[in-house]
Amino acid sequence: MRKIAFITGATSGIGKAIAETLADDFALILCGRRQERLDTLQQALEKKTDVITLCFDVGIKTEVQDAIATLPEPWKKIDALINNAGNAHGRAPLHEGDIDDWEAMIDSNLKGLLYVTRTILPDMVTRNAGDVINISSIAGKEAYENGNVYCATKFGVDALTKSMRQELVTHNIRVMSINPGLVHTEFSSVRFKGDEDKAESVYLGMEPLLAQDIAEVVQFALNRPAHVNLADTTVLARAQASATKVHKNN
Repeated sequence: MRKIAFITGATSGIGKAIAETLADDFALILCGRRQERLDTLQQALEKKTDVITLCFDVGIKTEVQDAIATLPEPWKKIDALINNAGNAHGRAPLHEGDIDDWEAMIDSNLKGLLYVTRTILPDMVTRNAGDVINISSIAGKEAYENGNVYCATKFGVDALTKSMRQELVTHNIRVMSINPGLVHTEFSSVRFKGDEDKAESVYLGMEPLLAQDIAEVVQFALNRPAHVNLADTTVLARAQASATKVHKNN
């Protein structure tokens, strides 16, 4: 069997693009909350590689553990873990924030990454082999107005990645963070609760990144020679200079 990649949040956006790109090199374990989308993606990618799907919510510990426990024995030797699942909900100052939105972001962006990694990592440590890629965000490097809790979760991912890299260096495990800026996916639609006009306004007047751009960075990182660790990579559209500085044509 090929090397195995485990991808969370594989049903749309960056996760789906990562799955499609890695199908050239890896057998795939695709994870998400929407079984119908997982089935469709599996059918498409099985023309290239072996695929297993797992339907669960990364933010629910028992679902994570139970789903991963169902993997057939040969599939438990995971070579690359891509922690991609995550979301943003709402944009408001902290004193007006929706606590349900906060909890949804903390559950997926932080707790979900922790639950999945804690379940998969021990086998990598035992084998002294593996790659972990955390898909974070420019929001994990620079806080911005009305991004408070989302930024806090991504700053948390940044801290976890740095800590994991130190803990796992003696176990021959590469730990990497890829931090996208503006990427045109369902992200803004979710953040603005289905208001498509508001979601699209984020990208008007500039050319944002595409999910495929990030997928290609993931592929590049995983295909580096074993002694090379693409530890911390921020990827921005040419028109974006920082979390808050974006050049838009009128």
